[in-house]
Amino acid sequence: MSSLDIKPYKKGCDYSYTLGAFPTIELLKTKPEIVRNVYVHSTFTNREVIDELCGENNIRVTVADKLISKLSDKENVFVIGVFDTYSEELNPDSSHVMLVNPSNMGNAGTIIRTCIAFGIKDLAIISPGIDVFNPKCVRASMGALFRIRHHYYASFEEYERSVTRRDCFSFMLTGRKQQTVDECEKPDVFTLIFGNEATGLPPQYEDYSKSIIIPQSEEVDSLNLTIAVGVGVYNFVHKL
Repeated sequence: MSSLDIKPYKKGCDYSYTLGAFPTIELLKTKPEIVRNVYVHSTFTNREVIDELCGENNIRVTVADKLISKLSDKENVFVIGVFDTYSEELNPDSSHVMLVNPSNMGNAGTIIRTCIAFGIKDLAIISPGIDVFNPKCVRASMGALFRIRHHYYASFEEYERSVTRRDCFSFMLTGRKQQTVDECEKPDVFTLIFGNEATGLPPQYEDYSKSIIIPQSEEVDSLNLTIAVGVGVYNFVHKL
């Protein structure tokens, strides 16, 4: 793929790109089969790992200063990996995290990285929501996107039809029958559901699942979404 053919990413495009050496290396390690090209800046000298991984997988490495400048809004980007976007199914038998109408690219990327850190490898997204292939999301995940299975669903009902029977837990402040995250029963297979950063979960999610809250001081109204996901996932994975 010629550097002249690469345009700034738009949702629905059949390719996207990593911004930076670390996410590009993660891409090359986990999904080399989807990589089209790797582009490096002429001033980038720490190329050994990238050259080795590209050589092992017959991927071309090209110096392309103008392309990197065009695609990146940050000065510290010296490597870009162009890859095919893809679709995949979740493991129906594993535990999942679900994001309902997420709207912040950076938060979504951080959540993906957090899930992988704590052993959750399946992410359900209820549309409408962020595009995980947006380079901002890819970069915020630090390449963890390529280690997680993700799938978009039009509704919770569509999601429920695609997975094995399991307990679902909605993190919401408005549930009628609430348990705290530290006192609820934690099954071996579960789905943890989190709402939009600004509006939280729609009321109907109380009917789909058990309502969970994270104990906190009264001095703040709520936790940041990424923090809430981290606390919730850690507690359920380790059954605390």
